[in-house]
Amino acid sequence: MSSQDLSAAESAEAADTATDATEVAEAVDAAEGTDSTAESGPVDAATTPETPCPVVDSLEQIGSRWRLVVLHELLNGEARFNELKRETDANARTLSRVLDDLQETDFVDRRLEEDSPVATYYSLTAKGESLAPVFEEIDDWAHEWLAECDA
Repeated sequence: MSSQDLSAAESAEAADTATDATEVAEAVDAAEGTDSTAESGPVDAATTPETPCPVVDSLEQIGSRWRLVVLHELLNGEARFNELKRETDANARTLSRVLDDLQETDFVDRRLEEDSPVATYYSLTAKGESLAPVFEEIDDWAHEWLAECDA
């Protein structure tokens, strides 16, 4: 299930719960002769976050398997398309789509060298390079926790 599917499911569940809670409150109010909606006041949309947390937003930009693999590979420096294809084991169509997405979200720069033979090089932007400590932490976590699974 993708993060978008998860967010949609959580939103639908929250809406169902809110509707059920409203109906219950109205039923209690009717039985007691009170009006709880007047006490609670309006909900300020400006203070309600659009997503559950910044982690979800971050994972939507970098969270796909192939995006992470390509970003991690580019931490080693600039690479040509075929080098990335060989190192990541991604097929050409997937790699092309992922590189376009990463370029669009400003994680990757694309440089075209028009000398013969024509070559396209990809490298991380400052935004992409800023993920290096994140990958280091994931690596540390994997060595601590995934090694136990192998034992």
